[in-house]
Amino acid sequence: METRFRTSLAALAAVLILPVGAGAAGLPGGAPVAATAGSSFRDRLKSGGAGPEMVGIPAGRFRMGAIFGGGDPDEKPVHEVTIPRPFAMGRYEVTFAEYDRFCEATGREKPKDGRRWFGPLSRNWGRGSKPMMNVTWEDAVAYTRWLSEQTGHRYRLPSEAEWEYAARGGKDTPYWWGGTVGEKRANCKGCGSRWDNRQTALVGSFAANPYGLFDTAGNVWEWCLDTWHESYAGAPADGNPWLGGDDSRRVQRGGSFGSKPRYVRSSARGRGAPDGQYVYLGFRVVRELP
Repeated sequence: METRFRTSLAALAAVLILPVGAGAAGLPGGAPVAATAGSSFRDRLKSGGAGPEMVGIPAGRFRMGAIFGGGDPDEKPVHEVTIPRPFAMGRYEVTFAEYDRFCEATGREKPKDGRRWFGPLSRNWGRGSKPMMNVTWEDAVAYTRWLSEQTGHRYRLPSEAEWEYAARGGKDTPYWWGGTVGEKRANCKGCGSRWDNRQTALVGSFAANPYGLFDTAGNVWEWCLDTWHESYAGAPADGNPWLGGDDSRRVQRGGSFGSKPRYVRSSARGRGAPDGQYVYLGFRVVRELP
């Protein structure tokens, strides 16, 4: 079923971005075009090369939480949220290649690609286009600040509301593709892929959602800006991050290769200490649009 999304495509069309394919790697050299949902671009880095591939997400409204019942108590009450302005979100989870460049530029230690404390078969899963893992919330925020400095645009982690809105891709079903997990739609513990409960897949190994985003279900959990709240009672309705309260843990969304199918639903929530780093945990970025 289609959710009651009311997208403001006119507002999004007023934003000019440079498309992938304009000039070198979508950098200046081609004519700017009007952004629409699914259109993509990369910003130039001052140090050379391109930043992550970003996708335009329209403004609109949606119902957030376990819309059809079920779900966990922390997914309730279902409430309507307005996303007042279009924004851009990473088409993929941040990859090792992208994060390693940040580490090299700033002298940070590169996180391990695999489990950190087990035997050799649990290590060296591959870097490159594999999703970032073993990264803390503080590390993810530091990366977004570096991107902002490198590009002159404001990058950050998504709010939890922005994340769910984009992950749903205009759908109100438990998964963006329908009511059941099916097979070979994602990488999770029971999703029917060859990576299930073993390790991460290369980003983009499964179909994109209607907004053009890959891997919003499974592969790695993704950090959000928000602090953790046990329910949506009192949650903001304007798309902003929900900060404050007595719990300093940060929200994680999307589930991972080790999650059961119920935890890769679009409304499923997770949380963790901001200094925690796990093989199941990565992130993707948001770039604010003018």
